[in-house]
Amino acid sequence: MTDALSIRELRANLAEVVTQAEAGEITVITRKGERVGAVVPIEILDAIEEAADELAAREARKHLDDQTVSMAELLADLFDSPTDSSGSAA
Repeated sequence: MTDALSIRELRANLAEVVTQAEAGEITVITRKGERVGAVVPIEILDAIEEAADELAAREARKHLDDQTVSMAELLADLFDSPTDSSGSAA
């Protein structure tokens, strides 16, 4: 079961909440009754980060053959005068 604590309650019980996280429990943190965060076991955070890294790697692999530009070309493109839809300077 996931407990929910207000920030005030969390401050008063931080050591206990950390002990519970070490034991595998999740504690949801609320502010004004709204869920704003959580104290989770480190294994859960590690799994989330690993999954995010894997998703980013999969997305990157999709674009390995995409055309690339140099930093100079990118900056020149960013700082050139804006153009309208016909391609002429605005």
